[in-house]
Amino acid sequence: MCFSAEADLVAGLVVGAVGIDALRHVRRPAERALAALPLIFAGHQLVEAVVWRGLEGNAAEAVWRPALWTYLVIAFGVLPVLVPIAVAAAEPPGTRRALRPFAVVGAAVSLVLVHAIVRGPVEARIEGNHIDYRVDLWHGGLIVVLYVLATCGSMLASAHHHVRWYGAVNLVVAGGLAWLSSTALISLWCAWAAITSVAIAVHLRAADPQHRTTPLPT
Repeated sequence: MCFSAEADLVAGLVVGAVGIDALRHVRRPAERALAALPLIFAGHQLVEAVVWRGLEGNAAEAVWRPALWTYLVIAFGVLPVLVPIAVAAAEPPGTRRALRPFAVVGAAVSLVLVHAIVRGPVEARIEGNHIDYRVDLWHGGLIVVLYVLATCGSMLASAHHHVRWYGAVNLVVAGGLAWLSSTALISLWCAWAAITSVAIAVHLRAADPQHRTTPLPT
């Protein structure tokens, strides 16, 4: 599968439409963080389209370098915290308390990663069909494991059967992408996350009493 500025642009627009649909089916304040994820993923893909253009020499450095920073701040600073918080918010009270440690792990990972971005150096280059993002990380392997623990682990600990399956699929995909290409992990993992925004929209539609036809699985 080839990725490019055009692919990111199309993905961002499609996922943005999915995100708008997800927001339309929010019926409880606890669902707002979950419904916000597709729109964040959509913005993430649109920002990467600017990075692509810059690396191809079609955008000024004053435009694409801030886009590069924005892309990494979302990937490294926002998602490891927001994903476990969004999952926990939609859980029953007992499970919600049990998921708090995942948000704490995500916050710690976020602090380490954002510090690495600020400290620098931060580089990016086109590597085949993806962008290779380079950030100097302290114990990078451990940080990646903790990142996956915060994001996928929170879903695996959910009280809902379908959310646990979703977490398991994400865990397999993360491992598969890391095995295929460590340089592609950041770019392809975020693209996968954007695509799976459809699952969030479907979940919120199913939870909406106006569209529910059968009980939700647990």
